[in-house]
Amino acid sequence: MYPYLNTVYMIILNLNYILNIVIALFLIGVLGLVLNRKNILITLMSIELMLLAINLNFVLFSIYLDDITGYVFVLFILTIAAAESAIGLAILTIYYRLKNTIRMDKIKNVKG
Repeated sequence: MYPYLNTVYMIILNLNYILNIVIALFLIGVLGLVLNRKNILITLMSIELMLLAINLNFVLFSIYLDDITGYVFVLFILTIAAAESAIGLAILTIYYRLKNTIRMDKIKNVKG
């Protein structure tokens, strides 16, 4: 009788499925951030996973609402995340060359 209702229900079903995946990715990133207190590389990867989950959420709702603003936010977030990763890894590389360790407990004691 109403064939378009079936496609609307399928879109909502797929939206819920993908949102559950986004929530799982974000929670894995939070879990990696909370449980890991020693390795700064895993901390950076957890932050990146959280940012990518947020980006997937923006893209998903941008497709669902047929709007372009989600894609614009994704471009800004990806640019900032790439710059953050590059600067963080450069600092870690220089610190490793000086101190031969990248453990978080050793980095906290650095002054001046």
